[in-house]
Amino acid sequence: MTRDTLPGDTATLHDGLQSTAARFVAARRDAQPLGDYPGVLPQSLEDAYEIQRLAIGLRGGTVGGWKVGRINPPASDRLGANRLAGPIFADSIATDNGDTVAMSVIGGGFAAAEAEFILRIGARPDPAKTEWTLEEARALVDRVAIGIEIASSPLPTINELGPAVTVSDFGNNNGLLVGAELPGWQHADLDAIPVTLLINSIEVGSATTATMLDGPWGAVRFIAGLAARRGVPLEPGQWISTGAVTGVHPVEAGDRVEARFGTTLSIDCIIAAQNGANHPGES
Repeated sequence: MTRDTLPGDTATLHDGLQSTAARFVAARRDAQPLGDYPGVLPQSLEDAYEIQRLAIGLRGGTVGGWKVGRINPPASDRLGANRLAGPIFADSIATDNGDTVAMSVIGGGFAAAEAEFILRIGARPDPAKTEWTLEEARALVDRVAIGIEIASSPLPTINELGPAVTVSDFGNNNGLLVGAELPGWQHADLDAIPVTLLINSIEVGSATTATMLDGPWGAVRFIAGLAARRGVPLEPGQWISTGAVTGVHPVEAGDRVEARFGTTLSIDCIIAAQNGANHPGES
């Protein structure tokens, strides 16, 4: 869906975006997969973020953070951005307390786990500031933790249909597990920390953030600017899931996921099928 290809009526455009948002929200609420994209495929990030905005309002609840993902070429050239973002709702954020936590995915839809550095916003950004340096982005953060992002959507082909589609359905986020604080993060070189992800005790990916554009701090810089441009400034206490270090790894209910950061830190969870009555991360 683009503003060039629709009839000029603004109300028609809004109705189409609203319908797509409502169908995504209903499918997530009921944990029911979608056979096809619920509307006309968005071709621009402008329309994709508008669907996302409408869906946030329809779903309700507090946005407890934002996930950041990468847009690869040639899509990044066409869309004019190399990252995307989606909301992480507070009721889908779980904290690792030493016991294995169940994290939910939508059965029959898309489901994956990602090892990520999770950065917490400690200072409210200037809502009018849309351009940030890495140093300024670092100053916004008051904690760096390890974590696992749960990517799940009622649309099984979400990642195949392009970044704008991913943006339109909450950035393909369905939950976040926040683990231990990274010791000495204020002076640590995050790019030097090896990260490994295992599914059912089998290693499926290993990498560092050196492969991720300008790394976790760059992800914070990106989301601070994007949030200001969209009129939804970051808030203290929100978590930023800064991008999949080892890749996007498919999972299904019953899988055990473990992410290891360096030689001493790890976090794990069990993947569970989401019930229509529960939000992700609820027991």
